[in-house]
Amino acid sequence: MSKICFLYAGQGSQKVGMGADLYEAYPTFKKIIDSIELDFDLKSLMFDGDDATLAKTGYTQPCMSAFAAGVTEVLKENKIQPAGALGLSLGEYGALYAAGVFDLQSYISVTAFRGRAMEEAAKGKSTVMSAVLGLEAGKIEDICKETEGFVEVTNYNCAGQYVICGEEAAVTKAEEKLKEAGAKRCIRLNVTAPFHTKLLKEAGDKLTAYFEKMDFNEPKLSLALNLTGKLYKHGDNLKEIMAAQAQSAIHFEDCVKTMIAEGFDSFIEIGPGNVLSGFVKKTAAALDAKVDILTIQNKEDLEKVINVIR
Repeated sequence: MSKICFLYAGQGSQKVGMGADLYEAYPTFKKIIDSIELDFDLKSLMFDGDDATLAKTGYTQPCMSAFAAGVTEVLKENKIQPAGALGLSLGEYGALYAAGVFDLQSYISVTAFRGRAMEEAAKGKSTVMSAVLGLEAGKIEDICKETEGFVEVTNYNCAGQYVICGEEAAVTKAEEKLKEAGAKRCIRLNVTAPFHTKLLKEAGDKLTAYFEKMDFNEPKLSLALNLTGKLYKHGDNLKEIMAAQAQSAIHFEDCVKTMIAEGFDSFIEIGPGNVLSGFVKKTAAALDAKVDILTIQNKEDLEKVINVIR
């Protein structure tokens, strides 16, 4: 029997219209969206807004979380229960929700707060992010260390794809050295904030204070943590871990390796988007592991998953 892991997408895969067909088709999804109370019209922005507004971190994060929560609950009511959960960056909060660490309102509220805190911490900082393709992580780390100015690896996505972030001049210089060292390409990302670097310490501090007023329940599922790439163990301080996550590198590749080592062989990406599915596929291939991967971006995808798994 398959061992299922739910995958939760990170910021960047949002798009206007996400969830609109699910809202019409599934009463449970509709109930989730309608129950969310924020200081903006979440449903209107998700279904009928404009890309520029939705792309603002303070709006993106609760909208992505609402989509994730709705799909998660529809899957569960159709008897599709995961044994584990894993998310990338923002998506890690979706994994915590699936594991019962947060209830719905806490999940949406904390991601809305996190989005605003990260947006505010990024103000006035001139930084860029670049995806480096075709070079091993250790070589990228070495080149970042020897490059003048601030630049570091922020996302360990999968073999052959790692993300660097820093001051634009330093990133540009690092990109030149990386290409000389054999990188196939360096692709600038459409992101303005220095996500998962020490430059977001202000956001991490705000999250620490916010978490003090929250209850974190003990996870009911297996969780591989972005901060370490290892499984959550009873007694780990999730509040400290999640505050550090905003300002530290994401070890998604190690997370996937950990879950595969734990016997997970069926991954369901709860989007929108299918970026994580690609990372899982490449990581599994590097391990010579056989896994099934399904993605849910819309009603058609959800129906397919329900029919395949049930």
